[in-house]
Amino acid sequence: MDADEIICSCLDITKGMIRDAVNSGARSFSEVQEMTQVGTVCGACIEDVENLIDELIASA
Repeated sequence: MDADEIICSCLDITKGMIRDAVNSGARSFSEVQEMTQVGTVCGACIEDVENLIDELIASA
């Protein structure tokens, strides 16, 4: 995973920021969204973010 890759272009949120939220205890999209604000502008990234969260939790 490229931690610097932007997953939410509206807010410049990277995959690393999503990983950090999961590592800090977030276990659902809504919890990650609360920590990062990801997906709150246009919503186009929501499916990608959900998939990334699932991958991160599965590999933990």
